[in-house]
Amino acid sequence: MGFWRRLLPVTAGLTLAGTALAMPPSGATTSYLHQFKTVTKIASTVPGNGDVNPYGVATVTQSTGRLVAGDALVSNFNSKANVQGTGTTIVQVSPSGSTKLFARIANLPATMSCPGGVGLTTALGILPGGWVVVGSLPTSDGGALPAGDPVGCLIVLNSDGSPVETFSNPDIIGPWDLALSSSATTATLYVSNALGGNTQTENGRPFAGNCTVARLSLTLSPSGPPSLVSSTIIGSDFSWMANKAALVLAPTGLALAHDGSLYVDNTQTNTVSAIPDAATRATPVSGPSSVISSGSGLNAPLGMTLAPNGNLVEVNGNNGNAIEITPSGQQISKVTLVKHGAGDLFGLVASTNGILFVDDANNTLELFHS
Repeated sequence: MGFWRRLLPVTAGLTLAGTALAMPPSGATTSYLHQFKTVTKIASTVPGNGDVNPYGVATVTQSTGRLVAGDALVSNFNSKANVQGTGTTIVQVSPSGSTKLFARIANLPATMSCPGGVGLTTALGILPGGWVVVGSLPTSDGGALPAGDPVGCLIVLNSDGSPVETFSNPDIIGPWDLALSSSATTATLYVSNALGGNTQTENGRPFAGNCTVARLSLTLSPSGPPSLVSSTIIGSDFSWMANKAALVLAPTGLALAHDGSLYVDNTQTNTVSAIPDAATRATPVSGPSSVISSGSGLNAPLGMTLAPNGNLVEVNGNNGNAIEITPSGQQISKVTLVKHGAGDLFGLVASTNGILFVDDANNTLELFHS
């Protein structure tokens, strides 16, 4: 996942100190986070229509259509009026900081549907052929959680930013984040849902429940968009709850490890769970019974990614910190990406050169590097 190899000058950078947590037993990997110390602003993520609250981040590995290798895509969750679940844009940012609008999905074509409408989430990825997949968890009535079941969808765009299809079925209920793997002819999407499951309501609106993690199997073709073959629930009983500030506290960050385990963090419970054999399992793993790490440095975990050394890096919603966690669940290091950063962090991507992440408070894409 090499990207952003040409770093920007550090003149706008802020040097931040890392903090060591309890060290793992002998033989565990060296900390990934502690090789970096500087945060540099890359660019604003606000497009011409004024959308704010950047959530998802994905990097382009191959130039196709309007996608340029080395650029990053960022999805916006809020409209200009700062109403959650009404953002409709994806911006494209180059390593030098130039930005352009990649897509605006204010209205889907009549042949496509997304239950509830469009509100782009952290679920953002790029498949071979330049097909961009983005999640939608729309809101209603000034930012209230939607009452439908299922609600939301995955929207597939071509490499020019035009919607070509949507994926919507009972296994997709408010897609909040995604991880993916692919070959030349197939792809697998792992989606954390933020709604559904024995939903409790308050004044007619969803308030709490137990949501799932779904696996979507796709076929890829050089002559057309991806095709959804099947969907399977591989994780269950993840609790979620409505939250005025964050919209919903639910399983968010996903990271797919090299051994086939899928890691899931849950904002509400301050936990990280592991789903083994994620690509092949036919039955779901219970979120509470599969917890490998909880509490300590975890403080409303949101985005999560796999570091080059095989460890997990998650970012906290309550304090602007990033926490590094081994596959066995030991929290080995902590760094501050945003000082006093409650509510600032969400999507991130890691490479050997640093962590590319969004700062919701400033509506910027930033790089944590050496």
